[in-house]
Amino acid sequence: MPHESVFPFHNVQADILLPDSFPLSSPRESEAASPLSWLWRIFGYDPTKEKTTHVVVPKARSEGDGGMNLATALQYGPATGMAATQKFTASFSELVFKPAFADWKTIVQTGNTDGWSRCARMLCNPGDTIIAEEWTYPSALASAAPIHINVLPIALDGIGIRPDALREALANWDESKGRRPHIMYTVPIGQNPSGATMDIQRKKEIYDICVEYDVIIVEDDPYYFLQMDEYAPKAARTESAQASQDNESFLASLAPSFLAIDTQGRVIRLDTFSKTVAPGVRLGWCTCAPLFAERLERIGETSTQSPCGLGQSLVMRLMQEWTIDGYVRWLRGIRVQYGARRDFFIDTVSEVFSLERRVCTQGVWAGSDVYTAYARPRSSMFMSEKSTRKALFEFVPPSSGMFVWMKLNLAEHPLRLRGAEPGEDELSLEMQFWTQLAEGGVLAAPGWFFSAYVNEDGSGPDFDREGHLRISFSNASTEEMRKGIKIFEKTLREFFAV
Repeated sequence: MPHESVFPFHNVQADILLPDSFPLSSPRESEAASPLSWLWRIFGYDPTKEKTTHVVVPKARSEGDGGMNLATALQYGPATGMAATQKFTASFSELVFKPAFADWKTIVQTGNTDGWSRCARMLCNPGDTIIAEEWTYPSALASAAPIHINVLPIALDGIGIRPDALREALANWDESKGRRPHIMYTVPIGQNPSGATMDIQRKKEIYDICVEYDVIIVEDDPYYFLQMDEYAPKAARTESAQASQDNESFLASLAPSFLAIDTQGRVIRLDTFSKTVAPGVRLGWCTCAPLFAERLERIGETSTQSPCGLGQSLVMRLMQEWTIDGYVRWLRGIRVQYGARRDFFIDTVSEVFSLERRVCTQGVWAGSDVYTAYARPRSSMFMSEKSTRKALFEFVPPSSGMFVWMKLNLAEHPLRLRGAEPGEDELSLEMQFWTQLAEGGVLAAPGWFFSAYVNEDGSGPDFDREGHLRISFSNASTEEMRKGIKIFEKTLREFFAV
């Protein structure tokens, strides 16, 4: 291996934000000098006004530095990660997730997609079938495809995988399809794409079924700390209780991990810094039983090896400066940020469309408040709003995560109203709308992208009848959101001939 003297870095320095950089509550609009000034303080920022502190990772080793030096960080390292990373991930998992079995371990990876890919390689043989939500993270499916893993989609409701559907699928498994599934992949918090949050009671029901049928649970939880208050329209919105919480009560308010009820060591939990620090650092970790940790380490040795030393050293130097208490305070602040973004996005949708709320009793949103969006009349001169309204789409405000999952009302499309079907060589109605929207300047993720019905058996959604979009509110500015929603409305009117 190369000698450290030829590493062309003398040190790495950074000005890091203080952990209390973001407020714990959103300022009220009435307190602002203008209607949008408080939103500017939330979404925009002036780097010259940020409060920072300076940190350095030196090249040279020193006694008691715990390996936090570039001579160590930039060298070939173990697949378990730097010593500081190992120590932090173990301490944090113990404090926050409280595994219910004693001999758990943590092992680093380069983000949760890498973590899941390792789990799939470790646990599955070609031809095996994994369990997944009927709508799920597309890269999880793509990671499994090259090793010829099939997918068993399980129906969702408003809080996640339905226990009755899971039990029925396992109890009635057709052995001609191979051995019964023994791995379940799930995103229980900020379910991707639906934004649902699975509570502890549901997790206990799912866990008990997995014990009965000997299923290992891979819990992919990148949005865990973005659990939000329930959305309320502006007129009904009150001050959140989040601001009065301390770190301990904040952690206690979060939906517990599957680890907290895992007495058998059958849960592999995936965590990442991608949504809480930055995705470019490519750093995360698994918390699991020692048997799994050892195998994941072996896979890491022959794939990514140790995560990038620069990324590890900067993130761990950040955590050393902040301490775990400071990091938890940071997490509380960014939760408020994403909650404000969600609220602004839905508030703007309600200004452009006429929204009606109802409680859904069946399907993927069962038990949730569903908002149905109608086109507002262009003019009330000749006809009433009630007589001209057409339901265009519906959605459930997410309780965690970064996205809104919208269902398009394709039954109202002129083609469907005529009883016609797209031609064989034509795109599905969902993709026709997606294409028009993209050409208009708004890029969303189409629903088919998330469908777990990847097997060639003819089952799954009909994208001429059931269209979806996953739209992100996490990255755009307020002005971009307003502009995007206006483009969305214009495209819907054209597509549905409203």
